[in-house]
Amino acid sequence: MNLNLKDFERYEKQIILKNIGLRGQKKIFNSKILIIGMGGLGCPLLTYLAASGVGNLGIVDHDKVELNNLNRQTLFSFNDIGNYKVDRAKTKIIKLNNKIRVKTFKKRINSHNVKTIMKNYDIICDGTDNYETRYLINDQCKKDKKILISAAISKFDGHLYVFNFNKKTSCYRCFMPEKPDVFNDCQSEGIFSPVAGILGSLQANEVLKSILGFKDNYKNQMIVYNSIKNDFRKIRLNPNPYCKNKCSK
Repeated sequence: MNLNLKDFERYEKQIILKNIGLRGQKKIFNSKILIIGMGGLGCPLLTYLAASGVGNLGIVDHDKVELNNLNRQTLFSFNDIGNYKVDRAKTKIIKLNNKIRVKTFKKRINSHNVKTIMKNYDIICDGTDNYETRYLINDQCKKDKKILISAAISKFDGHLYVFNFNKKTSCYRCFMPEKPDVFNDCQSEGIFSPVAGILGSLQANEVLKSILGFKDNYKNQMIVYNSIKNDFRKIRLNPNPYCKNKCSK
């Protein structure tokens, strides 16, 4: 994409930043980002990436908007109930920025389609709410040497991790080798709505940092956020010698 005068005016506050400039904004324009899960995390993540000028976005979700989504899924309104999330999200994001390309995948990620869906994107954002899909996304990103930026939320807490599989790093299976017996998600545990906005925004922050080549401050670390204490902490994720993906070798 080429920058014209209107583009410059639109992204001026980013372009004047010393670490971005015109070159950085062009990198943002030319980036290809896939968001899997258009829920509480995906909505703020998609909004900030589109507003920042990410030129090529893919969004994946098979669900329709429900009334109980509206407390945290900020792209949707009462009138969207019953419609597919990716359709409504694309319509609203194009109104926000009609120069970007948004491709929708109205399907559930599975072992048969994950490689095909992910192949044209450089950075994969996981905002899903079940362990099977997280493992699947993690393993495919590891195999294809992509950057994975993933977040999860429940109750008053959230966590975020960044895995750059172009380099030697741990993976999600190093952190959680086996699926827990107890499954925690928004539907069963509840969710404090600002937590979704905070973690989704943090994902967007890490996506833009990755596009621009900023120093990776979170290598082999997970950020854990508690909204009651308003506390951020880091947990080191060392490669697990027993990891199925052989991250320690």
